[in-house]
Amino acid sequence: MSDPTRWDRGLSVTTDGKHLVGHAGAVLLRKLADGTGLTRALTDVLPSSTANGWKERAAVLIHLAIATALGARSLLEAERLGLHHKHIFGTPASDSTLYRVLEALDEKTLAAIAKARRHVRRHVWSLLRLRPGGFPNLTVAGRELKGWITVDLDATVITSASKKEGAEPTFKHTYGFHPLAAWCANTGECLAMQLRPGNAGANTVADHIGVLAAALDQIPGSSSAKLLFRAEGPGPPTACWSTSKRSPPPGAPCATPWAGRSLRRTSPPSPACPNTRGRPR
Repeated sequence: MSDPTRWDRGLSVTTDGKHLVGHAGAVLLRKLADGTGLTRALTDVLPSSTANGWKERAAVLIHLAIATALGARSLLEAERLGLHHKHIFGTPASDSTLYRVLEALDEKTLAAIAKARRHVRRHVWSLLRLRPGGFPNLTVAGRELKGWITVDLDATVITSASKKEGAEPTFKHTYGFHPLAAWCANTGECLAMQLRPGNAGANTVADHIGVLAAALDQIPGSSSAKLLFRAEGPGPPTACWSTSKRSPPPGAPCATPWAGRSLRRTSPPSPACPNTRGRPR
């Protein structure tokens, strides 16, 4: 098996205005995946082959993520973006190959990918803590939540122009999907996401608990970390929740209450506790 990170050997940057390639930021995203160890970690858990014409599954998934970041909305558009970059990354996977790769992601494989992501995230966060500014802290209402990891949970409606798998009418009178995601507000990372049809509820408890559990699994040292969760709800929050033995710092926004053994109720919110409903995420 060839080294999946050797694609950039001989790559150079010139200023002569020749052989220009658009979306040059794709190179930075791929080198980030290589430099953090994500490419190699995925290579270790995904199928591999030496057959002629075989596309390494790790590289396929990474370039699919890159294409999505560049604005691709379908597998065909991802293939076309890959063709645009073929002089840098080589011949891309076809849309049919992309489909087969996604179709082969069973529960066992997805669990292995999640484990690889968790391992890489632990390495990256350890590097963040070693930098001069340390691990990024979140500032809320003018207060720095030093040492706290804040997780935002929110569902987002994504419209679809045609009938696709999972596309359904949404509560916003559109047509498409309604995924639910958990984001680390400190770093801007997507920790976990659940793909849901357009008619899925915005406040479905089971979905929120499932995504929250997956997010906790992705946070290094989550069992002992000071965690603050924020979620929008149909009304004012009724309690603040955290996994720390300490209450959230004064001025921290309240989160919608959760039921789960990994969470415990802290002190009741004061009248001054701000409502996070409608605030930007």
